[in-house]
Amino acid sequence: MGVGKSTVGRLLAERLDVGYRDTDEDIVTAEGRTIAEIFVDDGEAAFRALEKAAVRAALAEHRGVVALGGGAVLDADTRALLAGQRVIYLSMEVEEAVKRTGLNVARPLLAVNPRKQWRELMEARRHLYEEVATAVVATDGRTPEEVAQAALDALELKQV
Repeated sequence: MGVGKSTVGRLLAERLDVGYRDTDEDIVTAEGRTIAEIFVDDGEAAFRALEKAAVRAALAEHRGVVALGGGAVLDADTRALLAGQRVIYLSMEVEEAVKRTGLNVARPLLAVNPRKQWRELMEARRHLYEEVATAVVATDGRTPEEVAQAALDALELKQV
């Protein structure tokens, strides 16, 4: 959350001259409501089912850069779909998350005690991010442009 996946994803797509797709945006468009509204109205399990389907569709239909929501890797089937793909894990420490988001924006999983919940989410997810990642790129203290270049370098890709 707040790591810059959408911004960096768009920059990568531009530099590689390929399309960009964000599975969170796909869900919002298909459902006609925000992710926060889906969480509140239908619950996390319903959102995760939508997310799993959105990731599956994006990976099957799109050949450019795909940005995934932070919880997508919780699903074993999704992790299996990511095997063999070039996957960048954009990492960030809690101090940077506070600077970027204030941890007070509409984040359904951070509604109460955001710093503590952010740390717990990362402890539960970090190993999954690392499992699917081809490369890990730290975002702390970097501009989106610097992160995009680090991602290109990590994947040994040349921009066009």
